[in-house]
Amino acid sequence: MKRDFPHLCKPLTLGKVVLRNRMASAPMGATDILADGTPGPRTLGFYEARAKGGAASVTVSELVVHPETDGSQMLHLSLATPGQLGAFAYVADAIKRHGAVASIELSHSGQYAGTYMVDKDKKGSLCQWGPSDGVRPDGMPVRALSSDQLADIVTAYAEAATLAKRAGFQMCMVHAGHGWLLNQFLSPYFNKRTDEYGGSLENRMRLLRDVLLAVREAVGSGFPIELRMSGSEFFEGGYDVEEGCRIAQHAQDLVDLIHVSAGSYQFGFSITHPSMFRAHGVNVHLAARIKQCVDVPVATIGGLSDPAQMEEIIASGKADMVAMARALLADPEIPNKVMANRGNDVVKCVRCFVCMAERPITQTRRCAVNPLIGREMEGLEITPVVRPRKVLVAGGGIAGMKAAHTAALRGHEVVLCEATDQLGGILNTEAALPFKRDMYELARTYAHLCNEVGVEVRTNTRVDAALCDRLAPDALIVAVGSEELTLPMPVSDDAWVISIDELYLENTDPGSDVVIIGGGLTGCECALLMAQQGRTSHVIEMGPELAPDANIRNRPILLAELEAAEVDVLTDARAEEVTASGVRVRLKDGSERMVGSAGASVVSAIGRRSRNAVVDALRDSAPFVRVIGDALRPANICLAMYEAHHAALDI
Repeated sequence: MKRDFPHLCKPLTLGKVVLRNRMASAPMGATDILADGTPGPRTLGFYEARAKGGAASVTVSELVVHPETDGSQMLHLSLATPGQLGAFAYVADAIKRHGAVASIELSHSGQYAGTYMVDKDKKGSLCQWGPSDGVRPDGMPVRALSSDQLADIVTAYAEAATLAKRAGFQMCMVHAGHGWLLNQFLSPYFNKRTDEYGGSLENRMRLLRDVLLAVREAVGSGFPIELRMSGSEFFEGGYDVEEGCRIAQHAQDLVDLIHVSAGSYQFGFSITHPSMFRAHGVNVHLAARIKQCVDVPVATIGGLSDPAQMEEIIASGKADMVAMARALLADPEIPNKVMANRGNDVVKCVRCFVCMAERPITQTRRCAVNPLIGREMEGLEITPVVRPRKVLVAGGGIAGMKAAHTAALRGHEVVLCEATDQLGGILNTEAALPFKRDMYELARTYAHLCNEVGVEVRTNTRVDAALCDRLAPDALIVAVGSEELTLPMPVSDDAWVISIDELYLENTDPGSDVVIIGGGLTGCECALLMAQQGRTSHVIEMGPELAPDANIRNRPILLAELEAAEVDVLTDARAEEVTASGVRVRLKDGSERMVGSAGASVVSAIGRRSRNAVVDALRDSAPFVRVIGDALRPANICLAMYEAHHAALDI
């Protein structure tokens, strides 16, 4: 068989372990963690899905090695907790039985303990331990670890590695990046010690080397140790990639693989986890530089999901392995698809941060484009039906396509009707925003997937009661989407008003001065786009803050982009009138002002509403009728995909 991606498909030997390909499942926080730090059953399913999807290795994250000085709400492993070792053994077994190598990340958060705790009050009561006395950027006091405490922590790493190996894990990862404890000792910004652990690079490396030596002694030869490090910290006072090279050189004799990430917690979240505003593979250059300086294999990570890009990384020698986290949430089957020459079937991550935003809110995992994430134990397989039905899907947006695809996989006869000439619905607007191109591509992927499973697609076909009478479907899924709200304030006849759909779908030129009414997520993204195009951009928001509908991970990144782009923002402001001379606005204190210049265009971004009349006309058109997505209520892609998938499963 000729491989489309031969370098990605090539095995890699580490110690006595053979990895079946060059695609690794990077550490991702567990789904359910019990109060004592034991992995719950959903965690087993979560990691197993990536092993079943073909990843070479699956790394369980994060095993806190020393709870006495790290109060993080993560995994613990101790013989003192009944059943805990067994729970880890079941997780390791679930990974191995699908041919993947079971790995586990050994970690200590240091002064960032409690980062992912849902109970923020408890987080505030923790004692934060680090290399040096000080105060965190968020005001939390930090106490320096003593030499005795450091010795205990080194021992704890070894004990955790011993138990992990006993539980059946075949590899371990020592986390020394992202601002966690070992990285804090490596960093000249955090480490101000004057003893043998501070000052020179050799001294700052001492704790890491002590840990690696202890872990190696605990697990023995041939058991691969992976070092996860930040290739550069990317902030003033931290180390750069050249010092990252020196760190890697000083550690390479004790490890089998160096996993090069980037950034540091609180100083670079969107660097460590590249956002939609950054290029795919933006951090690969770090791994490429470090690979030039070491003799052990190097792995890279950071917004990677495209098989062609990953193939080029390995083929050109930038890295020996690629690791994926969010990409394998969006599509756990990426490695299997790559191995089977099905690269076009990959559902790529849209980098929306739903997955990372959900953890601190509800302690669960969710993915905007994969409704099975966090629910793996409810079943990954789509079971074919005994009696196929005729299914009609009204609306070819992402919800409609997802429903049609799932229904067809179950064996139903599926007809998908779209009123316009193109599938994709509201995601078609994202083609106009370079930073949301992944959303647009998601629609193209699902159009392809629907074709692959035999969905009959009819464009320029509006579903009404008459069509339903002719087709006589057994089931009707209504996914007709939503429509834009019209501006509720007076608009003069000579005012220049443009809707979001006109701006994006019809490529309307809005001129050099643009006023956006509505500071939600849509309005903010529009304002950013206008500024990036060199236009003067204004946002008017009646509430006290921008983008309240954005998730807690994406929102601060978006706001930072708006600030950097110098977008003119007005909150607590109500648009009273739209004229040819600009928008008259009433401020919170009762005063008025004009926003925009004479001749400025005004973009309406005040929201959307369901197409209720269309929905109501279809409610009696089949024995089974389900309304999903924006047709039910304008919400988000995560909810739409979930509703679509389960509507199809219910038929």
